[in-house]
Amino acid sequence: MAAHSNFKPGIVEGLYPERSVLKKAYLDQKLAKIEGFFTRLFKYNHRSLSFIVQLVNQYSDELELLQDHALDERIEHLKSNLILHGLEDLLIIEAFALIKEVAGRKLGMRHYDVQLIGGWILIKGMIAEMETGEGKTLVATLAACTAAISGIPVHVITVNDYLVKRDATLMEPVYKAFGLSVGIISEDMDLATRQIAYACDITYCSNKQVTFDYLKDKLVLGRKGSNFHLQLEKLYAKKAAKQAQLHLRGLCFAIVDEADSVFIDESRTPLILSRETNSLDELYVYQQALEIAGQLKEASDFIIDQRNQHIQLTGSGINRIKQMVESLSGIWSAERRSRELIVQALSALYLFLKDVNYLVKDGKVLIIDEFTGRVMADRSWERGLHQLIETKEGCEMSRQKETLCRISYQSFFQRYLHLAGMTGTGKEVARELFSVYRQPVIKVPTNKQGKRKQFCARYFTTASQKWTAIVERIVEIHQQGRPILIGSRSVEASEHLGQLLTKKRLPHQLLNARQDADEAEIIKMAGSLGAITVATNMAGRGTDIILAPSVNEIGGLHVIVSECHESRRIDRQLFGRCGRQGNEGSYEMFLSFDDEIVTKYTPLIAYELAKKMCGYGYQKIAAAVFYLAQTRAEKYHAAIRRDLLKMDENLQNLLAFSGKPE
Repeated sequence: MAAHSNFKPGIVEGLYPERSVLKKAYLDQKLAKIEGFFTRLFKYNHRSLSFIVQLVNQYSDELELLQDHALDERIEHLKSNLILHGLEDLLIIEAFALIKEVAGRKLGMRHYDVQLIGGWILIKGMIAEMETGEGKTLVATLAACTAAISGIPVHVITVNDYLVKRDATLMEPVYKAFGLSVGIISEDMDLATRQIAYACDITYCSNKQVTFDYLKDKLVLGRKGSNFHLQLEKLYAKKAAKQAQLHLRGLCFAIVDEADSVFIDESRTPLILSRETNSLDELYVYQQALEIAGQLKEASDFIIDQRNQHIQLTGSGINRIKQMVESLSGIWSAERRSRELIVQALSALYLFLKDVNYLVKDGKVLIIDEFTGRVMADRSWERGLHQLIETKEGCEMSRQKETLCRISYQSFFQRYLHLAGMTGTGKEVARELFSVYRQPVIKVPTNKQGKRKQFCARYFTTASQKWTAIVERIVEIHQQGRPILIGSRSVEASEHLGQLLTKKRLPHQLLNARQDADEAEIIKMAGSLGAITVATNMAGRGTDIILAPSVNEIGGLHVIVSECHESRRIDRQLFGRCGRQGNEGSYEMFLSFDDEIVTKYTPLIAYELAKKMCGYGYQKIAAAVFYLAQTRAEKYHAAIRRDLLKMDENLQNLLAFSGKPE
């Protein structure tokens, strides 16, 4: 792979390089990737990867004997070779050895063999599945540093601003030793500051920030001829007008941490760049809509489809709406629009629930990400839904948004010239990751043999029985002095358990979207002797739970899962909070037939039958029901992502035909 080919901003690929996403190019590339996929699996098996590790360690042993000035000379020599010859295998091996030695001297952390394997997978454009706690932050330095030395702009992408700042700050000494600059992108930065950060050799950013910055650039560049125009501006203008407005330098090389979360979980909804409209719809219109919706009766006037998050009006409901709006004017005179508004009002009342889908904080409605449990402060629902929920909660109403441009994560990440990822849970979605992103998932062995213990799942007929059993189990484990982490699916559930623990006078820490500012500190202390932490399932992801010295001797951290997630990967990520790096640990699940996943995804007849039989102790039948529910949920969400990608591709083709910006 030559250093000059398709990687650097310049004359050959243009000042803003990215991969073409036109359909023909997409299909041609996909066929080429499929052909190369089997070659990679054959070439990068465990035996060949072990040989690469052996070569890196041989180089590394020699480097340990060098003084700092001699090591600096080797670094300069390597930089020259990488710029001249590109990312050749022997040069990558030498680079890994130098990075390992520098990390040992600057950070006191030398890469383990399994981390070297992870780095090799990344530099070759694949996804490394590494168990939770295996040090993926350090792994990223291998590929990021090697690519940046060769002159390729690198984006290291993770899921939130806290992890962006933490990882960049922690690893910066390694990059500086190679003469590389490091940029950090955060929420509150202006255009000029962002341009400086993106101009660095390596830029740490969140998936949300980089995608929205790309959308802003697309508004500036338009769809066709953008690179050509940039080249002309550079030739004939001292300060190119378009270039001065751009955030990024193109999409050259990306390393995505928590790749399953970014590529799969967050790709169900498109990212929309919008602006507030000049007109503010009158508050009384939304109040009227909620009043009318409140008078309609479920089953007779409307039907709720919980699985698809959809409300369908019946014939009776349509007639009742006509009668109720007959005397009203304005928007209500348009039959179709008034009906849509009532459906949105019904959704606000029955589908979107406080402390489950959103919370109210400082007089504002804040959306909760169902996968991470974190607040998405800058997101809003469209088509008046957000304003209806604000009206329902008595909050000040925000302005509606007008869409400027949009993109899905699937389309965005396909545009990188080189894409790689890391995750702790990739095997469940390996087929989808390859079909959409052409990224094979390669499993990396753990550094130390795991000691994590699994207890049998316990099933209950009702939610109250489940919560009672969970509290009893917490008391039992707490008496042993072991720390306990309890995962819940919603803010509401976590706070309900918190109240039960308070009644039992059990000291505990609560971590959900209300405490997300203190997330890292709370999760760090979850390994203390006797600590009880109640958290939404994904809270604290990316932050290590450090066990107190004596905790490992009494069994380590115990994890309790209080409800199945709609994806097995999320459950597995929660299990992975315990038993890291060879530590002791255990986990178990407490599930009830009142849990949302069962009521939402199990056929009614099967649900009622299994619920009755569970009361007689048929645990295997209960386990089968939950397995069925999770399988159906995963298929449903995969279909949503597939439909979104198709819609995105169709939209791009239409825009390409019209000549408008994407």
